[in-house]
Amino acid sequence: MTSSATRAPTSGSPLPKASPNLPLIIVCGCLIALLSFGPRSALGLFLSPMTEARDWSREIFALALAIQNLVWGAAQPIAGMVSDRFGTARTLAFGGIVYTLGLLLMAQAESPLLLHVAGGVMIGLGVAFSSFSLVLAAFGRAVTPERRSLAFGIGTAAGSFGQFLFAPLSQGLIDGLGWHDTLYVLAGLMLLIPFLAVALKGKPAAYVPGSGIADQKLTEAISEAFRTRGFLLLTFGFFVCGFHVAFITVHLPPYIADLGLDPKWGAIAIALIGLCNVFGALASGYIGGRWSKPYFLSLIYLGRAIAITLFLMAPATPLSVLIFAGTMGFLWLSTVPPTSGLVAVMFGPRYLATLFGFVFFSHQIGSFLGVWLGGRLYDQTGSYDVIWYLGIALGLFAAIVHWPIKEEPVARLAGTPAE
Repeated sequence: MTSSATRAPTSGSPLPKASPNLPLIIVCGCLIALLSFGPRSALGLFLSPMTEARDWSREIFALALAIQNLVWGAAQPIAGMVSDRFGTARTLAFGGIVYTLGLLLMAQAESPLLLHVAGGVMIGLGVAFSSFSLVLAAFGRAVTPERRSLAFGIGTAAGSFGQFLFAPLSQGLIDGLGWHDTLYVLAGLMLLIPFLAVALKGKPAAYVPGSGIADQKLTEAISEAFRTRGFLLLTFGFFVCGFHVAFITVHLPPYIADLGLDPKWGAIAIALIGLCNVFGALASGYIGGRWSKPYFLSLIYLGRAIAITLFLMAPATPLSVLIFAGTMGFLWLSTVPPTSGLVAVMFGPRYLATLFGFVFFSHQIGSFLGVWLGGRLYDQTGSYDVIWYLGIALGLFAAIVHWPIKEEPVARLAGTPAE
């Protein structure tokens, strides 16, 4: 692998120096990432109690979370545009309020339609407008280019810690209060987001004349990105990340129970994934700032394919579950720092929230299919085998498509041919 530090654009950032409010921005941004990622990553724990209480099939619940992932993805570019235009704080505050309302309405859902509106559409919108993607974009503008990858790793690790924290918290609340009141508690916690968002107020700096970089409108930035081969390959590859993460988040707990193990191992596995990804994301941010991001991404996806294969081959024991969860945890959202970092390297930070939003939309299309197909195929076959094998094939596909991506600025930034 070759160092990537020398290829990062040195003049694409409107902030040549780190923001003087950087410590506050990092702390509050990490707390927002933790809060916004935590509850939605624990919703798989509600599958069994909600479907039993409402007499629903797994596909009904899975479709709600699939819709959530799709709405999250479709709304993410819009949230990025709003953030780039009106500021991060206002966008995050709006998202936190919608997220809260979605959880409250989900607790009241007595029909599949209301579940799909609340748990699917509203929570999907809430997550999109309060997600770590917006936090990472704010970090990218607040730090110097050479620190950007590490900042992305810290923000991603915070989201992962939310998964680690909220999985056992949600399971404990479900056991003690019931799933209904647990959703109320989670809704109350989401109201903290608007207050934390104040620290991230502001929006991207405008074009600076004399900087040596051509001015660019938002529509021009989007057009430039979709003419860049590396951006398209990155978008295709991130689809696979969404497929893996969403399927495992929602369906691993019931899969573990289907294997005859105590259901508590499902919550433990989700928590362990989150804990290990804290370290995986931090390591990814460090590695992505020093070595080739495309090659690193290829190795991550290859590692996922191998981990899934070995998990299916191994006997079903608590130990095999823990080993799989720990391994996947290190590979979980470790894709985010190098993926968002590549977008920043190619196009600079000015429209990072918007452009990464389009990449993330692909991620969420994969999430929709991973969650929905998991429930659909299970109801049809009584097994998750087909979807697991599909996950292996997609992991190999992602390893291949990331390899030829070139980690370099587009011609507008660096005077080199755009890929």
